[in-house]
Amino acid sequence: MKETKTIKTAHVLPPDTNHHGTMFGGKLMAYIDDVASIAAAKHARKPVVTASTDSVDFLQPIKVGDAVTLEAMVTYTGKSSMEICVKVTSEELLTGKTNVAAISFLTFVAIEDGKPAIIPEVVPESEEEIWLNETAQNRAEHRKARKMHSQELAEFFRKAY
Repeated sequence: MKETKTIKTAHVLPPDTNHHGTMFGGKLMAYIDDVASIAAAKHARKPVVTASTDSVDFLQPIKVGDAVTLEAMVTYTGKSSMEICVKVTSEELLTGKTNVAAISFLTFVAIEDGKPAIIPEVVPESEEEIWLNETAQNRAEHRKARKMHSQELAEFFRKAY
């Protein structure tokens, strides 16, 4: 798992923020998808696509002038899919104060010739990696249930329009 760890840091500037002076959620989500795709490609060593953004929990606002750091790591693998955890921290650069600002889980699929490609299993080593890997099955069950619900909604909307 540690070989997939990917870190991205950016300075939060006024164009990155909303009228509250905090980072746009959509901007942060783009950063999350970007860093997660790099971690997924490092693991698969194949092209990858985002299958789902399973969750993004915004925990603390990220203010203009802060540094935002995203750490992504593949936490679980299936045959061709992988779960990526992204931890987002903010740092007040003038004080050094840090906060965990967001946590996100995404699913990526490796692709080869336009089809899902087999990937290796991920190997957890540290206590944190083992915990993330062991708790992934529960998240996977929630993901499957949510996807079924989304498919039902899509069918409803298809019929309604």
